[in-house]
Amino acid sequence: MQAITVPRPGGPEALVVAEVADPVPGYHEVLITVAAAGVNRADLSQRAGHYPPPEGASPLLGLEVSGTIAEVGAGVGGWAVGDRVCALLPGGGYAALAVAGAGHLLPVPDSMDLEDAAALPEAIATVWSNVVMIAGLRAGETFLVHGGSGGVGTMAIQLARTLGCLVATTAGSAEKLSACEALGADVLIDYHQDDFVERVLDATDGRGADVILDAIGGDYFDRNLRALAPHGRLVMIANQSGAQGVADIRLLTSKWLSVHGSMLRARPPHEKDDIIASVRANAWPLVDSGQIVPVIHERFALADARRAHETMESSTHIGKLLLIP
Repeated sequence: MQAITVPRPGGPEALVVAEVADPVPGYHEVLITVAAAGVNRADLSQRAGHYPPPEGASPLLGLEVSGTIAEVGAGVGGWAVGDRVCALLPGGGYAALAVAGAGHLLPVPDSMDLEDAAALPEAIATVWSNVVMIAGLRAGETFLVHGGSGGVGTMAIQLARTLGCLVATTAGSAEKLSACEALGADVLIDYHQDDFVERVLDATDGRGADVILDAIGGDYFDRNLRALAPHGRLVMIANQSGAQGVADIRLLTSKWLSVHGSMLRARPPHEKDDIIASVRANAWPLVDSGQIVPVIHERFALADARRAHETMESSTHIGKLLLIP
């Protein structure tokens, strides 16, 4: 099959189209004929040599796909050849065929374009597991997501809106903030011009956000604590601006704050099973009804993966980038 390989770590030029052996589904796994693969920042880190796949996972890039089931492995129930699915993967998505755990599949609604569905698994599993399962966001609370115009951000805005929350977001341009507003964001913060702490406090009469989802890290850590309401919860899922952060620890105790760190890809398979089961039971009906939709910026041929990575690194996109075999 055709796939994108990385013979040696590097920039986007390190991505090489190659013919590789077809994957074979094992116990409780299925083989998917890939309609599209989502591009994620984790792929850029792996390409550069900074984010190796979990033990036993495919060395190929790609953490989510959509497509049809081509083969069902032993021990799989509830799925059949020909089913339209999207799937969370530990790797292997940048290819014509991909293997996924049966517990990591979600059914693609008949009304949804099969390619578009590739934009959903990583984002919805990340947001649901962190914002709801860990942080416990609920109706009437205030939610802040950093980078609201990205793949995770556009999903987080939609989900928090459906939960009945006041939604605040940061983004880097008027165009991106306009897209966030169209998805349901109430408080729009241009991080080049505005202090998000001040803006969130102003929007909540000085109380702050109940839950913050942060993929930025670095000097955002202390500012996040200052922006949180009493009993607020901060969930950190990445560190795009740096791994080191200094904060006034007194804020944690004086406001009874909770700080959680989370990484989806490295979770054991049984934990991902639980996340996908919770997503299917609680969040997927919102997808079925059209209240949550995939936000697609651009589609690229699989052979154009280099250009897709260049686009993601430029941070000019809104929503998801897809690769089409």
